[in-house]
Amino acid sequence: MATPISHLAVPLALSVALGPDMVSPGLMVLALACAVLPDIDAVGMWLGIPYDHTFGHRGFTHSFPFSVALAVMGAFFAPELGEERSIAFFLLLFSAASHGLLDAMTNGGLGIAFFSPFSNKRYFLPWRIIEVSPLNVMQLLSLRGLSVLGSEVRYVWIPCAVFGLAGFVVRVILNAQGV
Repeated sequence: MATPISHLAVPLALSVALGPDMVSPGLMVLALACAVLPDIDAVGMWLGIPYDHTFGHRGFTHSFPFSVALAVMGAFFAPELGEERSIAFFLLLFSAASHGLLDAMTNGGLGIAFFSPFSNKRYFLPWRIIEVSPLNVMQLLSLRGLSVLGSEVRYVWIPCAVFGLAGFVVRVILNAQGV
């Protein structure tokens, strides 16, 4: 898996790209939660749920159906945050789905059950360029952990920063032109 910190990069980049007129602080907090929530399945390891089980690590909570369910639930509450449901739905969907996609780019584990509960088949993306994160916090502070963080900076944070900055620049240019 990617580190929980790096799962935050996608909703942060989307929030910067779209701007505060479209993404309120409350909606951004929901998007951040949707981006890290799939790892709730790690609790299953302590409860004895096998890794390759539907509800094991990288199973149902990393799937596209789970991402859609999170986005629908979040969009339901969007008007209370002063947000449009459609904007909330898509921001939350991309934030939640990005979790499985980033994990599918790592070089470890059993893959992601993208279509669970309909299929528990696990997949990786063709580009497995992100170093898999250790599950132990102490190992994350080791030399291996620094290697993991380095790969995440290169393959997650820099692309997300470029995307967020590009969106910000486009918004500034459009606002200056009165669009």
